[in-house]
Parts: sequence; structure tokens; C-alpha cells
Amino acid sequence: MIDDHKPFQDHFSAHAADYASARPTYPPRLFEWLAEQCEERQLAWDVATGNGQAAMSLAEHFEKVLASDGSAAQLEAAQRHPSINYQQAVAGDPWLPGDCVDLVTVAQAVHWFDQERFFADAMRVLKPGGVLAVWGYGRVEVSPNIDRIEEVFYKDVVGDYWPPERSQLDAELSELEMPGESIEVPDFEMSVTWTARQFINYIGTWSAVRRYRDAKGHDPLVWLQGELDPFWRSHERRRVRWPLFLKVSRKPES
Repeated sequence: MIDDHKPFQDHFSAHAADYASARPTYPPRLFEWLAEQCEERQLAWDVATGNGQAAMSLAEHFEKVLASDGSAAQLEAAQRHPSINYQQAVAGDPWLPGDCVDLVTVAQAVHWFDQERFFADAMRVLKPGGVLAVWGYGRVEVSPNIDRIEEVFYKDVVGDYWPPERSQLDAELSELEMPGESIEVPDFEMSVTWTARQFINYIGTWSAVRRYRDAKGHDPLVWLQGELDPFWRSHERRRVRWPLFLKVSRKPES
């Protein structure tokens, strides 16, 4: 039989260690709230876990956490925890038994999936009444001057190198149709205090930056550094934030 589902797209293995160190962390309240929506807290499954960031937070609220990713390099860079079992698997591949998971999460990754295939598998593995949560974050916010520079970099410098799936994040997953019964969600955001170097390191984890380097043979971050220098002194720390957009649903009880 020919398997015609969407192939796994690996945009991050080449810089898995950088991704693990330079990406912001999700707010603890997000995981507290997700756990509160679950009738039981025996097992959570974090899909496309990457460096295990969300899985580590889930482990504070669930007895066991499964954390899967299609990239072996990402899993090698992931944080370890006695309650987390890492598994190399592509989203949508049916490797878990049915009706066994209390919470399925996808952080900043659902736009890469064969969504029809993944959602069908998520509904299969969730217990009746189990919860499915997907979220993402879009453009970073610092200050008017910094935000304008970031916008030029995002759209004009590396804009042609974004994979087409990125448009779903630009639209804040507004067109994503979740299976199950919708759950109303509160507002969440990520926030860190960073130097300019940390900010640039984060931008360097963008898939479009790596694709630009591969195509052009030079680093677009050099341009970004030069533009930021007049507005962000090297040792100055600034608040950096990303509003989260979150969609949550519940598998019907019957």
C-alpha cells in the first residue's frame, strides 16, 4: 500500500542544541490550567515535543508523560525527567493504544502536521472526556523601534524563505478546525528578559534563517545585529513577549 499522508518535514534537527537553549519557555500557569481541565492526570502526550520544553512542564502535573518527535536530533537534545518517556514518532502515526491518554498537547508545531490524520489519531488515543490542546505564538514584541526592525527582517529579509505552513501561525491558527467539544480558554503569553544577543540567538532558530543561509551562503543575522545596535545596547536587558494563541477541545464522553 502506498502511504500518501503528508511526509515528515524536519526544519530543526540541524540546530537542535541551539533550539533547546534559545527558545523561550511557556508560562507555568498554562500547564496548571490544562491539568485543571482533565478529569484524570495519569498520562499526557506531548506531540512534536522538540527539546521537551512542554513535556517538562507537563511532568509537574501528570503521573507519566509521553513525548514524541520525528527528529532524533531534537530528542537527543531534550531535557530528561524520570516521568517522561521520549519516543521517536511522526505525528499521526498510530503507535499508541486507544482511550489511554488524558491530555494531548502540541506546542508550536501543529502547522507542520497532516492535520486530518493527526486529529483522528488524537481522538482515538484520548480517553472519553480527554483534552486536546494545540497552541502557537507568532511575532515577538519588544518596543516600537525593535518591533519595526524585526518586521522588516521577518518579511523583507528572510520572508521568501518561510515554508508555506508558517502562514497558519501568522493567522494565529484561526482557520484550524479542532475535533471534539470546544473549551473556552483564558489569555496566556510568554515573557522573558533578554539581552540583544539572546534576542538574536532566538531569531537564529527560525527555520527561514537556516533556509536563507543555505540558499545565500551568508548569515542574515549580521544585518539584524547592525540594525539593532543603535537601539539596544549590548548589556541592556529588555522585556520580550509573545502572546500565545491556544485552541482546546474535549473528546465526547460517548
